[in-house]
Amino acid sequence: MTITSAPSAGREVGRPRRRRKAALTVLIWLFILPFLVWAVIRLGGWERGPVIQLFAFTPYVAAAAWAPVILALATRRWTVAAVAVVVAILLAAAVLPRAIPSRDKGPALGVQLNVMTSNMLFGGADAAQIVKLVSERNIDVLAVQEFTTEGKEALAAAGLGALLPYSSLADEPKADGSGLYSRHPITSPGARRNGGGFMQAYATVQVPGAGPVVVESAHPLAPHSRPVLGQWRADVLAQPRADAGGTPRILLGDFNATLDHAPLRELISHGYRDAADATGKGLIGTWGPYDGDPIPPVTIDHVLVDERIGVREVSVHPITKSDHRAIIAGLTVPATS
Repeated sequence: MTITSAPSAGREVGRPRRRRKAALTVLIWLFILPFLVWAVIRLGGWERGPVIQLFAFTPYVAAAAWAPVILALATRRWTVAAVAVVVAILLAAAVLPRAIPSRDKGPALGVQLNVMTSNMLFGGADAAQIVKLVSERNIDVLAVQEFTTEGKEALAAAGLGALLPYSSLADEPKADGSGLYSRHPITSPGARRNGGGFMQAYATVQVPGAGPVVVESAHPLAPHSRPVLGQWRADVLAQPRADAGGTPRILLGDFNATLDHAPLRELISHGYRDAADATGKGLIGTWGPYDGDPIPPVTIDHVLVDERIGVREVSVHPITKSDHRAIIAGLTVPATS
């Protein structure tokens, strides 16, 4: 009797095991790859084409990026785990600061100004609820988008005029209209039609005890299909910049973009701060499932304020019969000397 075949038999048993281990390693690498690509595109600001819509959901991707980390660690793939951790940290670094209040919220001393923005969904949002928020939260300036004649009449019937008697209104059918209402006198009211076809109402608000503030109701075109992606980008980038040598500006409304979209970040870099981001409320969803659509919430409504204006607080509120939630921001405008 001989035993010369035993080593060969052992090798035959070990090969399938090694192949399974190698296959699992490859699968984990493949699991990491989409997160790595996402992180590279996000950090480089290179989102283009159909991925533009997907990038609104980057916070969810950043959370999911820890799944391959856990899998790699559980299976003791240390090199794979190290790469997965780096990818997850890169995505977290892009997203997590929005949930942490910033040390730089702007000036803390000055005249308080409360602003609110609300997309009325073809003018059909609950006007009484909007007016109630204006009253209860002592709103000084209200910006509305998708502002129709029916929406204007509903707000008037709900008593908005008694609270905010000054206005700059550009009501139009469907989603095209825009409006501004103010507690304080306004000058230079008007509206402009952006490249995507939406009106953007604006006015200079004369804040008592402070200098004038230019306010505009922003509504760039949504990136809803490939043919309009260029116009979406152009609309966001064409929003008025803050001018450090001019009148302080507040730009608020439905931007159809999140802070994971490079055009919005570029706009903000020109003299603005995002009020929700500054107060650690930047991950609260403002659009998505609020009218019944099964869409994870994303943050596409914003209050952008000139860096000379301080941010005290931000809150987000559901509005019945609208797919957007309203944003209220408590601001501090520099007092006149």
